[in-house]
This record gives sequence, C-alpha cells and structure tokens, in this order.
Amino acid sequence: MRIGVVTFPGTLDDRDAARAVKYAGAEAVSLWHGDADLKGVDAVILPGGFSYGDVLGAGEGWAKTVLFNEQIRDQFQAFFQRPDSFSLGVCNGCQMLSNLKTLIPGAELWPRFVRNHSEQFEARFSLVRVEESPSIFLQGMAGSHMPIAISHGEGRAEFSSQKAMDRLLASNQVAMRFLNNQGQIAATYPANPNGSPDGITGVSSSDGRATLMMPHPERVYRTVQNSWHPDDWGEDGAWMRIFRNARKFVD
Repeated sequence: MRIGVVTFPGTLDDRDAARAVKYAGAEAVSLWHGDADLKGVDAVILPGGFSYGDVLGAGEGWAKTVLFNEQIRDQFQAFFQRPDSFSLGVCNGCQMLSNLKTLIPGAELWPRFVRNHSEQFEARFSLVRVEESPSIFLQGMAGSHMPIAISHGEGRAEFSSQKAMDRLLASNQVAMRFLNNQGQIAATYPANPNGSPDGITGVSSSDGRATLMMPHPERVYRTVQNSWHPDDWGEDGAWMRIFRNARKFVD
C-alpha cells in the first residue's frame, strides 16, 4: 500500500504524516505539488502547514493552483474518481481539499473553512467526538471522546446555506465535533476554538473515501505525543487508529 503525502511551499506536517503512515505499516511517498504522480498511489494525504505564509485564504489559494492548471486538475480529478482511491485533508490540507469539492464525488455539501471568530490563531489540545460517518479513516471510532491537537487561524466551517448544513447532518457526513468539558457539543469559545456551527470540525464524502478534519491526528498518533494519557496505553496513541484504518481499507 502506497500513500502519497502531498507537499506545497509552507507545508509543515508532511513528515509527521509520513511517519504515521510508515508506523501503520504502509509506504509513504512524498509528492511535490505540481509534479505529483497520483497514478502510483492508493491514497493521498494533504497535510497541515501554512501555505502562502497562512495569509487569508491560504488553503483556497493552494486549491486554485490545482483548479486553474488543467494538467494538475485533470490528474487530481482522475484520482478522486477512481473507485479504489481515498484521501485525507488536515488543517491547511482540509481547507485546500474543501475547495476542490467540485472534483470529488459526494462532496457537494461540504463547507469551506474561514477565519476563526476569535480573529486570532488558536493552538491547543481540544476535545472532540468522532461521529458515525462513512469515513474510512474513522471506521470503528464513532462515539470516541478524545483530545487532539489544533493549530489554525482559519478553521471555522462556513456552509453555503442552512439547507446545505442540514442536508450534510441528515446524510451523516459530519465526522467530528468539538466537545466542552461536560462532553456536550461545544457551541462557545474556547472549547469551540473557531466558532464552527454545531461544533463541526470534520466531514466525510458520501461514500467515505474523502475525509476532511481541522484538528491534527498526525501530531498525536503516539502515546508520548499526548500531554496526558491513561496509564494502560501502549506505544500507540488513540489517533493511530485512523492510519491503521487506511491500511485496512486497502488490505
């Protein structure tokens, strides 16, 4: 199994994602944006980082380098439409992939991710709940309440309309929500760090082959990367499961 980790100027978390992939027993292939050969990989990860120095709309700018280049756009579209391919976008990669939704089957209801309501960069451990969704990365994890790293200035989910959000909810494509300390959906700051409606911070395509999330699982996939963990945890952190799920999907 080969997973391509797509990098772009400013990408920070490509090595973390690659190490998580390798730790799961798969082969990680570094793909430089623009020169990437997506035919030779089973999956792609669009990692976090700060493309364009994280100026406003940085993820959208990254997406436009695909949408406005016919050769690159055709390659990404062919990859997304392959029935055996799958993809994960994290943080900046989440923003980027959300803006490619016209190329991705079953992604028409996805939001875009815009400036935090706090008007500032937010970085901390946050609590999330994994929801029941088709996402292949999150299979067997629904109902889990887990801490995870966040690090973003533009993480607020913005829907084209209330109807689009309602349809996404009804189709079980919401994959992850922020929780407060009482285990309830976080509606207010700081438990909800960006102001996303209904605590939404991860979504899936209708067939589960494409997943977006604003938090960073690749930063906490090992137990030692967590600021706290139960005493009975072994080497693997809770978020290692998503990378093992990716391998399982192919195997």
